[in-house]
Amino acid sequence: MKGAVFKRCGCRNPATGKVYAEGKCPDLEKKKHGSWWARYDAPASADGKRRRPRIGPFPTKTAAEDALADELVKAGKTGHASDRALKVGPYLDRWLAGKVDLKDSTRESYEEAVNLYLKPGLGHLRLVDLRDYHASELYAEMLFINRPLPDGEKPSELMRRLMAARADSVKKKLAAGEKRGKKSTKPLSPARVKRVHAVLSSALGSAVKKSKLLDSNPVEHVELPRAPRPKPLVWTAGRVARWEQTGKAPSPVMVWTPAQTGAFLDFIAAAEERLYAMFHLVAFRGLRRAEVAGLPRGERDREAGTITIRETRPDDDLDPDDTKSEHGDRTVTLDAGTVEVLDEWEARQDDERRVAGEVWQETGLMFTREDGSALRPEWISQRFEAHMERYAMIRQRHAGGWTVAEIAKRHRLPAEAVRVAIDGDPLPPIRFHDLRHGAATLSLAAGVDMKIISETLGHSRSSFTADVYTSVIPQVAKAAAEATATVVPRRTGPTMAPQDDDSALAEVIDFRERAGRRAEDRGFEPRMGVNPNRISSAAP
Repeated sequence: MKGAVFKRCGCRNPATGKVYAEGKCPDLEKKKHGSWWARYDAPASADGKRRRPRIGPFPTKTAAEDALADELVKAGKTGHASDRALKVGPYLDRWLAGKVDLKDSTRESYEEAVNLYLKPGLGHLRLVDLRDYHASELYAEMLFINRPLPDGEKPSELMRRLMAARADSVKKKLAAGEKRGKKSTKPLSPARVKRVHAVLSSALGSAVKKSKLLDSNPVEHVELPRAPRPKPLVWTAGRVARWEQTGKAPSPVMVWTPAQTGAFLDFIAAAEERLYAMFHLVAFRGLRRAEVAGLPRGERDREAGTITIRETRPDDDLDPDDTKSEHGDRTVTLDAGTVEVLDEWEARQDDERRVAGEVWQETGLMFTREDGSALRPEWISQRFEAHMERYAMIRQRHAGGWTVAEIAKRHRLPAEAVRVAIDGDPLPPIRFHDLRHGAATLSLAAGVDMKIISETLGHSRSSFTADVYTSVIPQVAKAAAEATATVVPRRTGPTMAPQDDDSALAEVIDFRERAGRRAEDRGFEPRMGVNPNRISSAAP
């Protein structure tokens, strides 16, 4: 392959009004006039036509020669030259179109990242010109979306492009005369910025490894805004008391104690909840909502006492999808109590199938509606929240003087369910997903190995499981502290051999006496009643 560098400018011929042909401008001989470019012979296109790409501009001839050398080496290795005219926007569209194996929900999130943020923010740049500071500037602006600007400050051009792209989904049908609004009025979180960055980094990584359009990923080392993951907190007695006073939870992620979990399960069992088995399974084995909604009945092995998680049901209630990750494909061992609960549920489901007759929809799912159709994942959460609200209302009405019979009639519940709620402790609010966190903490409290808990939950790393859950159950943390303390040998302390009372007292020095001695050493006497810790060290 051959190439050459040359100088060019954008001057026009005064006689014709047209731009001078390359090398024809009479001012090119001047040192500071024009810029340096390079052109080289590239492999022919698919139709056999000759290709001579041009790169530039460069401030000096040397810079143009260096860039030309790099292109010639690259073209020799890969068999094709860089497409220097390709912009980020079209490349992202092309990259996304090639991702044919994405889950529907994942594709939707990728498209949102590309269309709402990456194309408006970076799409106008040439792919080869993209740098880390471009991405950093975009991420900084994203954090200001839907936040008030300081007085007198106008939105940047980048912010205008971002806001212009934030129209509602095109799936929404507008009424006559209705204008399309913004996608959301809430500010973006650092976690959202991190997810958008992951999409961009993946796309540019493909440009390096697969299409060879880039030599390196320009956003690989971009510093992202911190996105702390809230760790689950357990609803201890003190936190419950504070919640009852203020109505506020101390963390967005809260976990019930084993006693609170038992109270909830006892309540819905007494309330004759049709899908009790589903809530029981999640509470003890920690399945995700989409996993329990998409669990096929055939994936239960009765002899082995296990269930296998292989697919999920997304929130839009479409066809079953793959699990969240390859680690989500897992086999979960069931305890004897859960096996018995599932046996009873399957017998009930078989009865419902016989009663439904031709109306029955054979989805093959473990948990279904009365006609066999699939459960909508969002409905599962709504059902869970309805039970918590009813539990709280029963307790409130009983405190207000209602009798058990009156409450049972009002809520259409068995009297036993009302008594369970009245006799039980308060049930502070958690999300349905927090039952999964509770299952992890139950296992920790029972002394189950961290790796087994991680595999049961479908986490990719046991270190992640340990980081999130170890500090949740106070009993677990206390046991760890006691185990650590026993490792260090001590001459004194609880493990010291017992002494007689006189010898033990002889080793004790009154705190005030020790403070007085220190004060005397400094040249003054402490006054009676003065806290020795607050005695000044200054000279009298």
